[in-house]
Amino acid sequence: MSPDTVPGLVREAAELHAGALAITDHAVTLTYAELYDAVRRTATAYLALGVGSGDRVAIWAPNRHEFVLALLGAQMIGAAVVPLNTRYRGPEARDVLERSGARVLLLCNGFLETDYLGMLRDAPDATVGGDGPIPGLPSLRTVIDLGFGGAALGWDEFLAGGVRTEAGALDAAIAGVTPDTLCDVLYTSGTTGRPKGVMSSHRQTVGIGRTWAEGAELSPSDRYGIVSPFFHGFGYKAGVIAALTAGSSIHPVLTFDPPSLLAWIEAERITVLPGAPTVFIGLLGEPQLSRFDTTSLRFATCGAATVPDNLFPRMLDELHFDRVAQAYGLTECLVVTMTRPGTPIDAIAESTGQVVPGLAARIVAPSGADVPSGTDGELLLRGPSVMLGYLDDEVATRAAVDDDGWLHTGDVAHLDSLGGLKITDRLKDMFTVGGFNVYPAEVENTLSTHPDVVEAAVVGVPDDRLGEVGHAFIVPREGAVDATALSTFCRDRLANYKVPRGFSFVDAFPRTASGKVVKRGLRP
Repeated sequence: MSPDTVPGLVREAAELHAGALAITDHAVTLTYAELYDAVRRTATAYLALGVGSGDRVAIWAPNRHEFVLALLGAQMIGAAVVPLNTRYRGPEARDVLERSGARVLLLCNGFLETDYLGMLRDAPDATVGGDGPIPGLPSLRTVIDLGFGGAALGWDEFLAGGVRTEAGALDAAIAGVTPDTLCDVLYTSGTTGRPKGVMSSHRQTVGIGRTWAEGAELSPSDRYGIVSPFFHGFGYKAGVIAALTAGSSIHPVLTFDPPSLLAWIEAERITVLPGAPTVFIGLLGEPQLSRFDTTSLRFATCGAATVPDNLFPRMLDELHFDRVAQAYGLTECLVVTMTRPGTPIDAIAESTGQVVPGLAARIVAPSGADVPSGTDGELLLRGPSVMLGYLDDEVATRAAVDDDGWLHTGDVAHLDSLGGLKITDRLKDMFTVGGFNVYPAEVENTLSTHPDVVEAAVVGVPDDRLGEVGHAFIVPREGAVDATALSTFCRDRLANYKVPRGFSFVDAFPRTASGKVVKRGLRP
């Protein structure tokens, strides 16, 4: 069993840290030895459902210990995991489930009073037919409810089904998993507006976890509070997988609430707490901050959005972190840079850090030629952590990764004299809301299906709390258009962070000679 696979990683962690705490989730605690047994039991239950190597298992759930077991259990037998954003609405989730060909879906029906099953079944324009649990999704054979609503096969019932699996079947399935086996498919939107499935192998996913753990100096003594969602590459690979590589304990955060999180940090003695800037801005803005003991905090990375100039010093002084860092990555290559230990605080705010070991970076002009240090150009990346490609989309893969293996990120950046990477602009039409990327094309495509909309253009505008939010410009059909109705229309079809916070109505858009909308001329 190779250590460059998830099965090898989980077994190695159990051998090295058998009695140490692996995960604690309220009343549930598991040592590393117990985690290994629980993952094997979950894997056996998948086999009893007929899941095997090459199948896809979708997980639409928040940060709970069952997510970790569902994730690792599927990967233990060679199935690829497809995480779904818990903020997805029905049409978004159906699209991913359909195009990934997911055989099993695990969800938390009723989480935050959301009827996930109802959204899938009642999604606007949903297709019908088929004999599966969700009409119109013929590949989906089983839905498992992790415990909130009881609307499908229950988690305990799912696990109990594993007793039907033949002896030796699990070990045979594990033996078939290699470092090159497909490990996960993470969907990311793009300039066309339709999400693309980013594929990674076991070797890549485990390697990313190790790289992040080394940069964070993770150890078995760390208590890792994972605020970033498990469905996101950061909470999953730089979170769960990184903790496993170092033998750190995993402490999932179900929902973000500043006073509750501060109390939890104090009670659990959390040492590592990465997150988007909104997390730390929220903690620092809590009026009762001084009442909580946060001196256990050792390390945090902060990135994925614009970072205020004074945030890092305040994290050190007021939240009592020993070390703070910036980091940069994208779904297609999750860990690109991280600030090195010992970097002065003023330098941390100036760049996203240095390129991690094993990854090569170039900054190029439009001609493809390398540019001098300090000069802006497009960031290109090459190395073992660059994605395998986009699922079932060779055209998009070839557009992103050239014949020499360089991933064209679409980000404009430069390298400073210390090798620090500074992201200065985007070639891609994109903005970031609270750490989540929003591609205007997806929102525009949704708005354009409204009967009162002729055309839509969406831009990112500054926001004190979230960094940026969306604002939509609408060319309406004849008659009045209700902004509230448009917002509701979007909320029924898009995750809430993608929904424009404001709407403006115009007669026409400024355009180039070729007819392309000039968005820099659109501002509320």
